[in-house]
Amino acid sequence: MSKSLYETLGVSPDASADEIKKAYRKLARKYHPDICKEPECEEKFKEINAAYEILSDPEKRKQYDQYGDAMFGGQNFHDFAQQSFQGGVDLDEILRSIFGGGGFGGFGAGGFSSGGFRSGGFGGFEEFATPDLDIHAKITIPFRTAVLGGTHSVSINGETFDVRIPAGVKNGDTLRIRGKGKAYKNMRGDLLLKVEVAPDPEYSRVGNDLYKTIDIPLKTAMFGGKVKVQTLEKEVTLKVPKNTKCGQKFRIKGMGAVDRKTKAKGDLYLQANIVLPKVEELDPELAKMMEEKLPGGEDARV
Repeated sequence: MSKSLYETLGVSPDASADEIKKAYRKLARKYHPDICKEPECEEKFKEINAAYEILSDPEKRKQYDQYGDAMFGGQNFHDFAQQSFQGGVDLDEILRSIFGGGGFGGFGAGGFSSGGFRSGGFGGFEEFATPDLDIHAKITIPFRTAVLGGTHSVSINGETFDVRIPAGVKNGDTLRIRGKGKAYKNMRGDLLLKVEVAPDPEYSRVGNDLYKTIDIPLKTAMFGGKVKVQTLEKEVTLKVPKNTKCGQKFRIKGMGAVDRKTKAKGDLYLQANIVLPKVEELDPELAKMMEEKLPGGEDARV
């Protein structure tokens, strides 16, 4: 009866638990993706972890000793594991169905991360590999929530909860939610949310600066005056100088988005859109006078 799990770890079928552990640690150091950069090392590392997870558990080892590689359809464990990896099959799920129990810590396809071992100094590793328990997901949040901060509802693994959104979040930022990842034994991973900010009909963002187009009546643009503008934070009164042109920008300092690292705030730029009155709505005498007196006309050059 073939015993390829023992061959994977390089030990005999009658090896003690300490001998199995010692062999596992030696191989895990050798093939860990942070140390071995060859393409096949990652799959070899997963295979070693899978073998050790079975042989280090007395009940699973007992089952394997009884049935041997017949549990893997007659294949040796190396070929069985490689076929699973190449076929994109979840080895974790297959072994769980074979051996039962609470799973194998995610060592199958897409299993242990390159940071699966926690460094204990040069050349030193902690006793066991830590499975990658983090969950990666995407979240789309409103523009205003990204700028001002707030909460946003998230549903993961059948659980719905509110996530706190810090002010100043940008497209591509990742938020780490502690303790909302996968569970394994007495450990719990984190939820990593990659942020996508939905576009806003009024505002755009460049760096930490915000931009908004505002309507200014022709009279105010020509002769100066004040207009009230509702910003994301509050209503402000903008002083408009004489001869304001369409597209002209006004800066309001410190009313942009906050930089999450420096805590400094960007600026808000208000871009003027001059609103022309309809000729039909003007006083007839004013309309006639403007037609006659305003610069331009048939001889105007552009």
